[in-house]
Amino acid sequence: MPELLVLADSLAFHGPERAEPADHPDIWPQVAARALGGSVELVAGIGWTARHAWHALGHDPRVWAAMPRTDALVLGVGGMDTLPSPLPSALRELIPVLRPESLRRKVRTGYQRAQPRLSRAFSHLPGGGPVALPPRLTVAYLERCRAAVTALRPGLPVVALLPSVHRAEIYGGVHAGRAAAERATREWAAAQGVRVLDTAALVAAHVLGGHGNPDGMHWGWAAHRRVGETLAELLGGEIDGASSATPSRQ
Repeated sequence: MPELLVLADSLAFHGPERAEPADHPDIWPQVAARALGGSVELVAGIGWTARHAWHALGHDPRVWAAMPRTDALVLGVGGMDTLPSPLPSALRELIPVLRPESLRRKVRTGYQRAQPRLSRAFSHLPGGGPVALPPRLTVAYLERCRAAVTALRPGLPVVALLPSVHRAEIYGGVHAGRAAAERATREWAAAQGVRVLDTAALVAAHVLGGHGNPDGMHWGWAAHRRVGETLAELLGGEIDGASSATPSRQ
């Protein structure tokens, strides 16, 4: 029974109304695992970039426990890296830990109000303005994840999801960084023998047509189902071949 190790952002577990448990049957990792007749270890977080996935590999004991029985690695991160980030990511991620609470609320509220306007303004800069993580760093962290896992499990199939699309007002509808990130991810994947899943091609009509979550970013169940089923098709024959090539699981 194959097991997938999925490192992902909130698109992996957020449905049409809210974030769901990791074992919810309709999220795409579970759809894919079910189609393959197996299971999934989902390690994910809200707003995760490729850097967060790399950190999880070294710090989350769930990953260590799953590694010996993993039959495929799915890198469902990189999409959040492409979102506008008017404030440098390191500073933005400090907002939740500001003290006192009254200051934290004021800063968070002020940033949320300013972000759409700043995203639109910065989109006119060369390259579309700053993003959460530049493409060169995204692929560097994706490669670290791939190399670390395949060093322990040689021949393991690896699939990377390309960045999705959004119509989120909180980002001013801006997604100028997506194209460059997709190009960089495709180039890295081709060089390393990683399969890619073109997420945008599967969900664009769903998301941009307003059929997903009202936040304009997360997906409805139809999109989850399509991504999960396509992932299963992509992995179908590869898992069996890799299982015979990888060391026996102890």
